[in-house]
Amino acid sequence: MKSYEIKVRPMRRFKRDVSREAAAVFVDGYEKDLAFLSKNREKLIEAFQKMICPDVFYFATLDDEIVGILACSNNQSRALTIDKTILRHSFGYVKGSIAYHFMKGEFNKKLSYQDDTGYIECVATAVKARGKGISTALMRYVLENEDYHHYILEVVDTNEVAYRLYKKLGFKAFKRKKERFSKMKGFKYRIYMELFVA
Repeated sequence: MKSYEIKVRPMRRFKRDVSREAAAVFVDGYEKDLAFLSKNREKLIEAFQKMICPDVFYFATLDDEIVGILACSNNQSRALTIDKTILRHSFGYVKGSIAYHFMKGEFNKKLSYQDDTGYIECVATAVKARGKGISTALMRYVLENEDYHHYILEVVDTNEVAYRLYKKLGFKAFKRKKERFSKMKGFKYRIYMELFVA
């Protein structure tokens, strides 16, 4: 079995602008969710690279290429700042406005968690690097290197691979929330999980 050398580090430690590469992995990871905006991958990458918050992102690289992302947000910063102007400019007035309406609540809302809580969001792996332990490496790095004592994340009920990974890392489910427009979104529940670390 081939072994891979996965390196993980915070986005702020990169000497070059890596927002485009991060957005490419984000688009790979959330392709189904973003399909309503556009099927044009380049257009999606161009829009989302402008909305990434570098303070909370971590990247996994293989051979110096970014192949995985994870945002560990907190009550001060979220992974993305959804911008209505960017969305309208990139996807048209109507589609951009609808996207803003749905996404602002997901990303622009300040988290109500305590200072010692990290919120794991936007975990994604590039298509060509899947099955190589990228998400596991990202999660372990954050859990070992961040100063939070409590971590929270959410996973949709259809993402069984991610759910199993989080359970393996020690996360426990504490709440299930029925999703509105579940048929359109392709899942019924959001499962909230947490982990306490000493």
